[in-house]
Amino acid sequence: MPTSPLRKDAARNWERIVAVARELVDEGTPLQLNDIARRVQMGVGTVYRHFPTAEALLETLATPTLEALVAHGEGALADDDPGRALAGFLTRTIEAQVTDAALPPVAAAPTDALPRTTELKEAMWSIGSQLLGRAQEAEVVRADLTSADLVPLMCGVAFAATVHGGPDSRVETARRYLTTLLEGLYVH
Repeated sequence: MPTSPLRKDAARNWERIVAVARELVDEGTPLQLNDIARRVQMGVGTVYRHFPTAEALLETLATPTLEALVAHGEGALADDDPGRALAGFLTRTIEAQVTDAALPPVAAAPTDALPRTTELKEAMWSIGSQLLGRAQEAEVVRADLTSADLVPLMCGVAFAATVHGGPDSRVETARRYLTTLLEGLYVH
């Protein structure tokens, strides 16, 4: 939801725009604000007042997932077992990537339309780096792995699971691929 309270009609409009955008993203249709305005039967100006760009709308869709990942990551930082904490965080991240169609393009974007997105992505990066560092200090993860390596590795797993896992088996495929990758990361 927007940062400042909206009038009831404006809040309903915001919710309708977001709901239609979610449907489009989930079916793989690129977001176009003019198309959304037509689908929700609103003026284009109304849609643009809520979301100045399609990127801002896409980031709005991804925000709840990003917030949940940050919260999970913060909880993982409190886990006494650094290997389990890292694996749990990476597993949750992969699951989110294959179940929320808004997340991969937002995570991969080099710039963000919304300051909140930047905040959340930076928090994710920081948490991932801390979890990796803890696992390396405990000597359960390879010392030559860097936090910069985690992003492309996770993207690769998510991409492979999306391509090779059916809609009903994507999460299980992603978990299997991630488990195989993690076994290569951990010190034996």
